[in-house]
This record gives sequence, structure tokens and C-alpha cells, in this order.
Amino acid sequence: MSPQLIELLATSLLDTLLLVGVPSLIAVLVGIPMGVVLVVTARGAMLQNLAVNRSLGAVVNITRSVPFIILMVAIIPFTRLIAQTSIGTTAAIVPLSVAAIPFMARIAENAMREVDAGLLTAARAMGASPLQIIMKVLLPESLPGLVAATIVTVISLIGYSAMAGAIGGGGLGDLGIRYGYQRFLPEVMLAVVVVLVVLVQVVQGFGDWLVRRMSHR
Repeated sequence: MSPQLIELLATSLLDTLLLVGVPSLIAVLVGIPMGVVLVVTARGAMLQNLAVNRSLGAVVNITRSVPFIILMVAIIPFTRLIAQTSIGTTAAIVPLSVAAIPFMARIAENAMREVDAGLLTAARAMGASPLQIIMKVLLPESLPGLVAATIVTVISLIGYSAMAGAIGGGGLGDLGIRYGYQRFLPEVMLAVVVVLVVLVQVVQGFGDWLVRRMSHR
């Protein structure tokens, strides 16, 4: 590849890191609290509220059911409202975040449901408030699972970010489409695939190491 294409590859990688990093952070900050609400408002839980649980669960399920490429197109008006544009890296962050939040919420919920119910019961018996139980028992005990859920979300976002490039979302996907496919440069497409595979392996390896460290506290 020419120096110009190598520079484009480096720039596209930085764009992909932005496309993955910002939605991942938003997914953690919004998705985990949503997962907490789903757990504590379920039937028989400490703050049982079936109306809230079913309503939030329906929103999560509906959003997760929409294929990402369709979601990107469907929320273009919302993307324009937030990002003032519907193309480019900044614009793609909006649908990526919208897709990541319910994904994170559901797998975070599953991670928190793995916490031993006896620990929650014991904390309640000792007079702990629901907030104390959530902050001092539920979240700390489910931390390895939440980290694993975050890693799964990040890896999914890497794939989504490449897909976003198909409609002008920027990043490695955009580079692969514009140069590898439209300009018939297979070496560019190969380079994009290799970089994406390496990126996924690095994230997964780091995530596995972090989960092991936390699991052996």
C-alpha cells in the first residue's frame, strides 16, 4: 500500500476507536443502571414494580430486535437533532449508542441475576436499604460479570462500527467500502479485516485477563 493509504488506515483506525469508545462509555453509564432497574423491579425483587419492569423490558427488547443497519436509517432525524448531521463519525456515534444501551442493559441484567440471592437476603435482614444493597452487594458481587458484559458490548460495537461505514459512518468500515470495494483495492480490504481482527483479539484478551483478576479477588 502507498503511504497515503497507510495514513488513511491509521486515521480510520482512530475514527473506529472513537466510534467504539464513546458508545461503550455511554452504554456503561446508561445500560448498567437500566439493568439494575430490570433486576430490582422484577417479580419478587426488593423493589417489585411489574409495570416499570415490563415497560422497560419491552423497550430493551424492541430496540435489540431491530437490525443495526435499519436502526441507523430509522433514527436519522434523531441523529440530525443530536449531531447536526447524519453522516460521518460524529453522526454514527448516535445510532451506535442507541444500539449499545439496551444490549448492555440486558446482559448486565443477566450478570446481576447470577448474584447469590442469599447475599441480598442477608443484607436486607441486617437492615440495609435498597440503595445500600445495590451499591454494596449487587454491583460489587456482579462486577466480573459486568466487565465481561462490557467486553461483549465493545466487541459488538466494533462490528457495528464497520457496518456503519457502509452508509458513510466513517472508520475502518468506510475505508474498506470506499477503497477496498468501490476502487477495487483488495489489499486495502485485507488490511481493514486484519486490523479489525487484531482489535477484537486485543479487546477480548484484555477483557478475559481483567475478569480472571476480578474473579480471584
